[in-house]
Formats: sequence, structure tokens, C-alpha cells
Amino acid sequence: MLERNSQQELRLSRVFDAPRRLVFEAWTKAEHVSRWFAPKPLTIPECKVDFRVGGAFNLVMVMPNGTRFPFVATFREIVVPERIVFEGVIHDDNRAMTTVTFTEQGGKTRVDVHQTYSFESDATRGAKQGWTMTLDQLAEHVAR
Repeated sequence: MLERNSQQELRLSRVFDAPRRLVFEAWTKAEHVSRWFAPKPLTIPECKVDFRVGGAFNLVMVMPNGTRFPFVATFREIVVPERIVFEGVIHDDNRAMTTVTFTEQGGKTRVDVHQTYSFESDATRGAKQGWTMTLDQLAEHVAR
């Protein structure tokens, strides 16, 4: 389910057929994040996850043609296993604040993503599709 309140805000929900502990853990280590955090066909050859408040959440997404999209962020809030908040910079120096919540639902996990941006851009207009594809990758990752 997706609700777009404005060009500068995105809300997305998804239910994963996996326990909350496992879905949450997939966000906490670079070896996990690097496998799912980019929509296909992008890859993540560089990823740093210093999973603590104030820690770095940095990665580079790479297109098949070699175009690189760096993401530089900092974890602002971590409530294990319920919520992760990070603030970072996406394309064109657009600031993005992302809140991800994890809710247990009978052995499954509901993930709610709320992201706000400092201004509308090509990246924000493509956020719905990008996040949908990224969460598809997460579903495949936690199913393994």
C-alpha cells in the first residue's frame, strides 16, 4: 500500500512472511544491506553500516552502465527491533529523513517506510518505484 501525501513525502507499507527479528536484522549489517537495498538492476559494491545512533549508513548504488549513486546517511534513532531512523543525502544534495517501523503480525512483519525530502526532484518522483523494488529485494533476502 502506498500513500503519497505530497511530492516531498512518501509512505509505503509491506508485510513480509518472516519474523520481525529477522527482517529487522537485515537492516543492521552491511553484508545484508548490500544484497537488497537497491532496486534491480543496480548493485551495491560499497556499503558501510555502523549500526548505532550517530553511526554511518553509507552506500553506493551502481547502474549496469557504471553510473554511481552515493547515499551518505547517519542513524538518528534505533529502537531494537521496532524502529530505525536515518537522515541522509540523495541525488542533487536532497536531504532525506527516513523512518522505518517494524510491527509483528502473527509471525509476519509489517514494515512501514516514511520518507521526507527537502525538495522535489527526479529521485523523489521515482521513490515509489525504487522503494517498491527495494522491498521486493528485501522479501527475497529474508526468504533465504
